[in-house]
Amino acid sequence: MKIKYPLIAVASLFGAAWAAQALEADKNASEPIFFSADEVEEDEKNNVITAKGDVNITRKDMTLKADTLTYDRKNDVLQAAGNVSVMQQDGTTVFADNARLSDNMNKATINDVKAILSDESRLAAQRIKQTAEKDKHFFYAVYSPCDVCKENPQPLWAIKARKITHDVSRHDVYYRSAFLTVKDVPVLYTPFLSHPDPTVKRRSGFMPPSLASNNYLGTALELRYFIDISEHEDLLLTPIISSSQDGILGGRYRKMFYNGETELSGTLMKDQKTHQTRGNAVAKGRYEINDLWVGKMDINYASDGAYLKDLSLTGRTETWLNSSISAERFDGKNYAAVDGYAYKLVSYSLRTSDIDAYKQREYSKPYILPLATYENISESNSIGAYFKNTLSAASVYREHNETQTQRATMINSWNLPYTSSFGEKYRLMASLKSDLYYVDDYYNNANRNYSGAVGRVFPQAGLEWRLPFVKATESTRQILEPTIVAVAAPNGGNKIDKIPNEDSLNAQLDDTNILDIDRYAGYDRNDTGSRVSYGLNWSAYGNVIGRTSSFFGQSYYFNENESFSKSLGDTSHFSDYVGRIFAAPNSYLDFNYRFRLDKDDFKVKYSEINSRIGSSMLSTYISFITIKGRSKKGGDEGLYFFDDYKQRQELFTSLNAKISKDWRVSIYNRQNLAKGNRRSLEHGGDLIYEDECLKLIFNTHKYNSTDPDYDDGYEFSVTFLLKTLGGIGSE
Repeated sequence: MKIKYPLIAVASLFGAAWAAQALEADKNASEPIFFSADEVEEDEKNNVITAKGDVNITRKDMTLKADTLTYDRKNDVLQAAGNVSVMQQDGTTVFADNARLSDNMNKATINDVKAILSDESRLAAQRIKQTAEKDKHFFYAVYSPCDVCKENPQPLWAIKARKITHDVSRHDVYYRSAFLTVKDVPVLYTPFLSHPDPTVKRRSGFMPPSLASNNYLGTALELRYFIDISEHEDLLLTPIISSSQDGILGGRYRKMFYNGETELSGTLMKDQKTHQTRGNAVAKGRYEINDLWVGKMDINYASDGAYLKDLSLTGRTETWLNSSISAERFDGKNYAAVDGYAYKLVSYSLRTSDIDAYKQREYSKPYILPLATYENISESNSIGAYFKNTLSAASVYREHNETQTQRATMINSWNLPYTSSFGEKYRLMASLKSDLYYVDDYYNNANRNYSGAVGRVFPQAGLEWRLPFVKATESTRQILEPTIVAVAAPNGGNKIDKIPNEDSLNAQLDDTNILDIDRYAGYDRNDTGSRVSYGLNWSAYGNVIGRTSSFFGQSYYFNENESFSKSLGDTSHFSDYVGRIFAAPNSYLDFNYRFRLDKDDFKVKYSEINSRIGSSMLSTYISFITIKGRSKKGGDEGLYFFDDYKQRQELFTSLNAKISKDWRVSIYNRQNLAKGNRRSLEHGGDLIYEDECLKLIFNTHKYNSTDPDYDDGYEFSVTFLLKTLGGIGSE
């Protein structure tokens, strides 16, 4: 006997049975199934229900569609045929000719399967079988994330396997007799392969190794084994096997705390020729001690200056390795910090280009512990005035019984900002700086030695005036703002014959500090003498002109021998001109130019140009810097720690182009333009292919060292990445 049910509405299903009322629901099932079809036939004699026409079944996180569906209630078997598709909650869609489900839809067998996964990768198999434990077995399967079309029916690459098993409970994927094919040509075979499924975020195991080659190591293979210690802690072992050196130990340890994080890494080896132990270590960390205090560390160490270059490690082109530890406190307008610093000279180029300077820097490198700072800004009173108090202390040590310095500084200042009814902006400031030093074995430039205590008091007052003029139209807004800063301070008083200069060495007059009350970055030198600084700032904003701004300024010194101008080698009443021009009229141009011009003949003493021109299809970046050399002769004795400043002219250029949809290229060059040493310092480039399933990176570069111990040949690398599976690289 057969009964037909025209079903236009959706009927509720429970367990493996059909509608609770219309189709005698299985009352023991716990999860509902929703069903719809054009019509349903029931064979009461054989206890079989058949649905036809646009059949839809939804159970929990899965939806099945088919032209015909037959349910054998007696054996609990569900069979679908004709345009069968199964859609899962994660976005995966499976297409098949027919499917067989049993055991309350927990077991399944699907033939001639094609699937589009949630990441748009594609999978095809002759048959898929799902067990009661939800494990899935794919027989004679092909996987690829590459797009295919009628013109190119073969994917660029694919993995073909006799059997692929997804173990749901272990979250593992196993491959049996697998081939990696490129354009359907087998290029790699493995009888067995396994890896975690995408639900696994991290797990112990081997990671893809890397290949490298350079003059020191020869051919080297870096193995990588990842150890998952806990959800917030891991260890990566990276031993290196080299053809020219003995084995190299390497590793990285990371740990996340509730209030911070830390990372430790390094390498260790024994040189085959010199039998010296060499290595490097890096330690970084941050920890929130409480709501106010934050602790940080950044430790960098290398056994010798050439080690980072020999192993092509991060920092190989740096002159110094800087290490620091610190604790900072933030509390409203109050700030406190305690820091410690150490330095390691690692410049392999400086060692040969200027051996005297190299030895001096290495011999006299400082250690700073502690460097303590405290700043407090009071609340404004009824007229808007407030106090700012700064306390600072530093201890500087050196090896070989060289100069030792202990300093304590206190700066008390009073500030009053004011805006007049005409729009004029004023700021009145008065400060008193008090220093106390204890110096041991200090030799000044006159070769006179001083040891003992020394103190100094330095008052300073300043007045700043600004008057912004604004012009606004429908499409633009322009602001013209003249500024004048007057500073009154005594002449002299730095006591450079008794106080070494540790933190105010890099004195530069530019657009960022010409209008400051104190232009030194540190405390060891006071910005002595009275002066008037003036400048003009113009900026424009709009839909048509974008963002454009410029600044031009100069200072007048009442005493031509004040300390800051002497540190620049200048002894006149007027300073050089400084300025800045910035323009970004649209997304295709970004230009920034900073300069310092000689006050007498307008010759360039310092200039820096940075510009990006072009779009994502084709763009170029240009950076040019020139610094006129200067000597300490005639300057502020004791101001310099190192030898004369030498002329520097350097040009960096790069070009980036998108050749086609998938190909792009970039090239760069860093050129020294200084007289007598014009040469390329570094150049190279990348050729990159990238589509939806593959990424190839061809890289070449050359560092032109002045060190004769190194043969500066080109270094090449190739990185091959298969999307969704990872990749391998060589260089």
